[in-house]
Amino acid sequence: MNLLLKNGMVYDYANDIHEVTDILLENDLIKEIGTINGSYDEVIDCTGLVIIPGMIDMHCHLREPGGEHKETIETGSRSAVKGGFTTICPMPNTNPTPDSAIVLKKIIDEAKRVNLCNVFPFSSVTIGEKGEKLVDFKSQLENGAIAFSDDGMPVENARMIREAMIEANRLGSFISEHCEEKSVSKGAINAGEIAEKLGVEGVLPEAEEIMASRDIVIAETNNLHTHICHISTKTSVNMIRDAKKRGVKVTCETCPHYFSFTVDEVLESGVNAKMNPPLREEKDRLAIIEGLKDGTIDAIITDHAPHTEEEKAKGLASAPNGIIGFETALAAINTNLVDKGLLDFKDVVRLTSYSPARLLGLNDRGEIKEGNKADFTIFDPNEEYVYTKESIVSKSKNTPWIGKKLKGKVKYTIVSGRVVYSEV
Repeated sequence: MNLLLKNGMVYDYANDIHEVTDILLENDLIKEIGTINGSYDEVIDCTGLVIIPGMIDMHCHLREPGGEHKETIETGSRSAVKGGFTTICPMPNTNPTPDSAIVLKKIIDEAKRVNLCNVFPFSSVTIGEKGEKLVDFKSQLENGAIAFSDDGMPVENARMIREAMIEANRLGSFISEHCEEKSVSKGAINAGEIAEKLGVEGVLPEAEEIMASRDIVIAETNNLHTHICHISTKTSVNMIRDAKKRGVKVTCETCPHYFSFTVDEVLESGVNAKMNPPLREEKDRLAIIEGLKDGTIDAIITDHAPHTEEEKAKGLASAPNGIIGFETALAAINTNLVDKGLLDFKDVVRLTSYSPARLLGLNDRGEIKEGNKADFTIFDPNEEYVYTKESIVSKSKNTPWIGKKLKGKVKYTIVSGRVVYSEV
C-alpha cells in the first residue's frame, strides 16, 4: 500500500524544511520526499495545506479503566485524531492505576483494538498513586510504560521522589512530575481579585513553584533528568530557564490554555475554565509565551481531562478540575501564537512533535525523513470557524473554547501510513 501526499507546504524542525513538496508513504514508513510523479494507490492533493510530523501529546487523560462515563480509550482516540494527534500518552490516574503489567496490558490491548492513534501509557510512580511504595520500574518499562508519573497526586515525600528519579534515569526513563505543594494548593481558581469577587478560595501560585524548585534541586544535585508537568506561572518559567542555563537536566511542558487565557476567563466560562494548575494572571500568560519562544518550555501538551456535565455542574468550588483539549490544541496554537507572529510552524513542530518524540524516546517519529514512521498532521492554517459543542467528538464537553472563533483546521490525520481522520 502506498500513499502520495502531493503539493503540501511541509514544515520540519529537525531537517529545516519549509517548502512545497511531495511525500510518498509506503506501508507504515516514509519512502521518499521531493517532486514525485507516477501512479499510486492513493493520492491526496495537499495544495494550500500544511503538513507537519504527526503531533504527539505526552500528557492527557483517557479515563479508562474506571471512568468510562467521562471518556474511553476509543472516544478519546477519536477526539485525538480529529485534533491531529497521532500519538497520545495517557496519565495513570485511572481506577485501577496502571501500576502493574496487568493494567498496562489492558490499556495497550484496547488501544490496539481501537487502532486509531498510537497510545503509549504512563505508569504511576507509586502503587495506587498513594505515595507510599514505588512501582517496579524495570517491569513497567518492559510491559509497555512510556515513562512515569503520579499526575494529579504529586509524590510529596522528597526522599521517595529522589529514589524514583534515580531509578527511572538509571533505566533510561524519567519522572513527569505534577508539581503541587498540597499545603498551599487548596482552592478553586488562581488566588487574587477574581477569586475574591466570586467568593471562592484561591490557589496560591507557590503551590506549583515550591514543588518545581524541589525537583530542580534534586535533579541538579544528582545530575538527573526531571520533567515538570503543565507549568503555568512566570516564576516557574524563570526557575526552569535559569536551571537550564546552569546545565540542569530539567524539561517541562505547558498547555494551550495557559498561553490563551487568564483567570478572567472564569468570569465567562465558569467551571469550564477550572483546571489544575489554574489559569493565572496576564504576566504569567506572557511569560509562558516567552518560554515557548526561547526554548525554556520543551513541549505543548493538552492535559485533556474529560468530565461530565453533571460533575461540572457542582459549582466552581466543588466541580472537578480539568478541560478537554485534543480538538482545539492545534487551532489554539495557530490562532494565538502563529497567526500573531509569536511562533512559526517550525516552532510548532518542535513543541508538538520533535521535542516530545525525543523526550519519550520515539526516535522514529517527530521528524520528516525517509525511513521514519509515516505519521502526519495535515491542516488548513487559514480556515476560520466557531467551535461548537455539537462538533465535539470527545465524550465530555467541558471546555472554555465553545463559542470561540478559531483559525486552523485539521483536514487529515495519518498514522503509520493510514488515514485515520479525514474532514474532506
